[in-house]
Amino acid sequence: MKEFHKLIKDFKKGKVKKVKKPRIWKEKDVLDGKIVDAFVFILRTSGCRWAKQSGCTMCGYFKESYDAGREEIKKQIAQAIREYNNETIVKIFTSGSFFDEKEIPRDLQSLILKKFEKAKKIIVESRPEFVNALEELKTKTRLEIAMGLESANDKVLKYAINKGFTFQQWKKSAERVIELGKELKVYILIKSPFLTEKEAIDDAIYTVEKVKDMANTISFNPVAIHGKTVVEFLWKHGLYRPPWLWSVIEILKESREIYNGLIKCDVVAGGKERGAHNCGKCDKNLLDIIKNFSLMQEVKETYCYCKEEWRDMLEIEEFFVG
Repeated sequence: MKEFHKLIKDFKKGKVKKVKKPRIWKEKDVLDGKIVDAFVFILRTSGCRWAKQSGCTMCGYFKESYDAGREEIKKQIAQAIREYNNETIVKIFTSGSFFDEKEIPRDLQSLILKKFEKAKKIIVESRPEFVNALEELKTKTRLEIAMGLESANDKVLKYAINKGFTFQQWKKSAERVIELGKELKVYILIKSPFLTEKEAIDDAIYTVEKVKDMANTISFNPVAIHGKTVVEFLWKHGLYRPPWLWSVIEILKESREIYNGLIKCDVVAGGKERGAHNCGKCDKNLLDIIKNFSLMQEVKETYCYCKEEWRDMLEIEEFFVG
């Protein structure tokens, strides 16, 4: 695996754009069955520690990080506070792990949680190895910890994603989050590299089965082609296609049957070559259905001629691989 780790790291070489201002936007979300306003911001930090060692095959968020010092991070926090308008949910992202002290010093983590205590819920992201920080951090606000599992299959985690941990290691941290009285959001990847479309659907559903009794929220992330990644290399050489939107719809429908919590799906670059897409004619309609599903939890039935092509592809792909 050392060679694989080095290969992934090598794809990241070269000049990347350094953006020092936080990204801030507002959107709709769901809290306790009601649609509410959410305030979202991405702090520019030193980025994911795992990405520096090797990184995941599909992730290009390292390009949005830079070695921000303490004072620079404080300026970003101040800007976010100025733009916050008492939205019900606050989502804080770093393109890495909120609880990693090398990204955000512990006292600044506490400061952020304190400054947004007016929200009814705060959501932060972290890799599992950093969640013990919750023992030190205090907040009066409901806190949801979003942890990227991607797949509950250890072979997929190791050889397709290069996630850097096993399912059992992730599960132990997830159980710790729950023990500490926090909510758990689980990110599940749709169509890891080296999987067929059918295998990708089955893998996502299998992962839902494995986490359904732990997760407060499940969030599906269909793969988008990020620059300077293994997935981009495979895609450019005709060895990878982002998932069909029909596959995403199928996963949402099947997940709704087996999981009672909130299900969300964010389709980055949806309808484009580098994101989940269909034939082009029905993409906008299906993307609207997926977006509405994240708010209403219902899949509206629809049809396009390319659905038959998708069905045929599921069978043919399996035949050739077999």
